[in-house]
Amino acid sequence: MSKAPASSTSANETGNNRAQLSPGDWVEAALEVLVDKSIDSVRVDVLAKGLNVTRGSFYWHFKDRDALLRQLLTTWRNTMTEQLIDRFEHSDANAETLLHELLSLPFRGQAAARSASIELAIRAWARRDAMARQFVTEVDAKRLAYSAQCFVALGFSLHEANMRAFLLYSYVINESIMGGQGTEQQRNQRREFVHQLLLK
Repeated sequence: MSKAPASSTSANETGNNRAQLSPGDWVEAALEVLVDKSIDSVRVDVLAKGLNVTRGSFYWHFKDRDALLRQLLTTWRNTMTEQLIDRFEHSDANAETLLHELLSLPFRGQAAARSASIELAIRAWARRDAMARQFVTEVDAKRLAYSAQCFVALGFSLHEANMRAFLLYSYVINESIMGGQGTEQQRNQRREFVHQLLLK
């Protein structure tokens, strides 16, 4: 008899947690822990404690930890690649302007710094995990293919376009990671140098 009220309270508490949090809240919390610590620290109990809810709230939204991690990677892919490309595609900008936009990605203040931190954390995770590695490989291929299309539109052969796309992507990734190297003027000079080099 005494167990029924306890079970009812637990269900109400879990129901309230379900109403308060969305799957996106759990993904964002997982991303914060991934960036600040490591993938090993992305655990249900750690996230629940950080969100100040019970573990039961988690299972309203995700079957298990793997489901959360897959959703985290999917969100990263969609936000940092699919949505970005879609925005570029609907901007009506010409190919050279789009390349300039791509070169400018590491220079977008706090948003760029945040994106770089996420990229580093996910790539470190991908070195040890097959699922993360698959997502990173797919994202890299998608970004490279889009950049190559821009170079083809500028009149380069497909082979040349692919080589230039790789150089462009390598620059963007490394400028994001090594943004503290040099003054703002030197960073701008590097960007202009790469821009001219890629269009020669």
